[in-house]
Amino acid sequence: MISPEDEPGGREPDGRPEGRGRPPDRRPDASMSLLADLFAGRRLDPGYAEAAARKAASGAGRRPRGLRGAGVLLVLALTGALAAVAGVEVHRSEPVAAERHSELVDQIHARTAETDALQRRLDLLRADTERRRAAALARSAEGRRVRREVAAAGAAAAAAPVAGEGLVVTLDDARRGASAAPGGAADGRVYDQDLQVLVNGLWAAGARAIGVNGRRLTPTTAIRAAGEAILVDYRPLGGPYEVTAVGDPGRLRAAFAGSPADRRLAALRDRFGIRYGTRRSDEVRLPAAGAVRLRYAVPGEGGGR
Repeated sequence: MISPEDEPGGREPDGRPEGRGRPPDRRPDASMSLLADLFAGRRLDPGYAEAAARKAASGAGRRPRGLRGAGVLLVLALTGALAAVAGVEVHRSEPVAAERHSELVDQIHARTAETDALQRRLDLLRADTERRRAAALARSAEGRRVRREVAAAGAAAAAAPVAGEGLVVTLDDARRGASAAPGGAADGRVYDQDLQVLVNGLWAAGARAIGVNGRRLTPTTAIRAAGEAILVDYRPLGGPYEVTAVGDPGRLRAAFAGSPADRRLAALRDRFGIRYGTRRSDEVRLPAAGAVRLRYAVPGEGGGR
């Protein structure tokens, strides 16, 4: 509060309000009234007491603030308890997740081994069947003619092994740190579409048969991606990728050089650091492909192709 003596206005040199003298009846200890009130426990302003009385009457005293503080503490306690329970559950689930992952890896390895064993058995049975069929057809002129037609159809369908000269094209991811692109090493990977372009380019160059990492391609073979793996005929393959094309290596190289496929792969090599190269081989071998299951093909009229 502002006392009458402290009302705005000028002051004399001794600090008294301008034009006014000290009241003659003022107590000598009047300036100590503030300390006296504090020691006596009285409030500084009657308005404070009135406001406190109104709060007490309306129930808006300290208790709501205390309740709010208790609510905050309760929320914090519940949050901490939930975090502790979640941490315990995560800690408990880690060994279970690791065990499940290990089991899945073991199952994948076991199924892969079974599939490889079945594939080897199938190759042996096919070879035995081919020998028996060739021996039966060789007994007559008509049989020998049929054998030649079957051999030509088998070669077109990749149903028989093939060997001879050829061209080998190698694709591989860029070496670490070798990519010049802003994306870095991630852009220096070989993708499924890169293999698709290469295979189509070799077919267009006149290849008689093509294989990727030893797997024979058929007219219906799919080259796809699953995550970071490249699938050829639904089997995952890893780099480096060797694409073998059976045919005259000189003609294949001359027809493939400068083709759209060759230009694309050369651009990937120059820009992203992908390893790309070709070499000729005097002796390449490709096994027979898996059986082709025709779903929509029907024999033509008169047995023609």
